[in-house]
Amino acid sequence: MARKGKEVLNALDAAKTQMYHFTAIVIAGMGFFTDAYDLFSISLVTKLLGRIYYHVDGSKKPGTLPPNVAAAVNGVAFCGTLAGQLFFGWLGDKLGRKKVYGITLMVMVLCSLGSGLSFGHSSNGVMATLCFFRFWLGFGIGGDYPLSATIMSEYANKKTRGAFIAAVFAMQGFGILAGGIVSLIVSSAFDHAFDAPTYEVDPVGSTVPQADYVWRIVLMFGAIPALLTYYWRMKMPETARYTAIVARNTKQAAADMSKVFSKLIILVKMFIFFSIYVFEA
Repeated sequence: MARKGKEVLNALDAAKTQMYHFTAIVIAGMGFFTDAYDLFSISLVTKLLGRIYYHVDGSKKPGTLPPNVAAAVNGVAFCGTLAGQLFFGWLGDKLGRKKVYGITLMVMVLCSLGSGLSFGHSSNGVMATLCFFRFWLGFGIGGDYPLSATIMSEYANKKTRGAFIAAVFAMQGFGILAGGIVSLIVSSAFDHAFDAPTYEVDPVGSTVPQADYVWRIVLMFGAIPALLTYYWRMKMPETARYTAIVARNTKQAAADMSKVFSKLIILVKMFIFFSIYVFEA
């Protein structure tokens, strides 16, 4: 079994770069894109949250989030990320990358939507609900983050592994950029649709009721890229390195990779030979 596992690693490391490698970059990269968007988009709407929920009559400046509330809203997702990395990292080694990959994705989708639907009878109630969903969103991100990198590294060959992983990590920057672009588009659309006076002229009327939809849309948008990649993630077979080395099923590893790596015909034939040899023995 150890010899077969070594043969799998050698064959994958020597495999030529193919289109499926780039497909894996896109699929895994979208995970990093979504992670970055979800984690950092909250900082773009905190001022709006303070203006909507913490307005003080008679104040010369718009309302702002209290320091403890601002720290909780901005930081709770990172606490969930730490917990998610520890839990899903362990679970990924037990159940396989593919199964856990799907679980983390659905957690992210549901919690992104939940963040935008945060409710409550008071300002603190809305913030508490938002923090609840943000924590579990971070929990899902904590699982998606290492799994995306692991899956890419286990699919890549030896020659291009570093470049491919770097390409996947680079998608974080695009996710942060997308957060700013979405925020600008949504806020500009509402600004043109709902005319309002400045804060100095009318402190209350300067923040229209519809402004409450802006931050919700921005946060809920994070569910879209995750949903778009869910189908392709579930179509990806388990990585051959996990199947052969951890699950100890070299025959299944060869079958999975033959579906996506057209150049690994030699690998498939090799395992057929091993299967016949073991059966006759």
